Amino acid sequence: MARILIVDDSPTQALSLTKILKKHQHEILTAKDGAEGVEVAKAELPDLILMDVVMPRVNGFQATRQITRNPSTSHIPVIIVTTKDQETDKIWGERQGAKGYVVKPVDETSLIEKINQFLPN
Repeated sequence: MARILIVDDSPTQALSLTKILKKHQHEILTAKDGAEGVEVAKAELPDLILMDVVMPRVNGFQATRQITRNPSTSHIPVIIVTTKDQETDKIWGERQGAKGYVVKPVDETSLIEKINQFLPN
């Protein structure tokens, strides 16, 4: 069981991801935008972060960059979970430090496989 932070400004999307993760016995933390996501990541040090991109204040690319470049949170894998499905978005996400990229609507099996790649066994 891992502690996973979901950063998404859509309550519907956050709930959908929460249901999937709880079904697989993960503990959930949530944040409503990138700025809050960065703060929760620093305070809680989750095992993994699922990061939306299009959010107010601080977008997911900016938040991912802040998390992956901060010495206290750089060890936390970030997986971008977004509707942005262009190859350039994926490349940009990787350049910000994201370890994975999943396009919404999320397929439960592929999301769990992606998460399991970055969690210790």
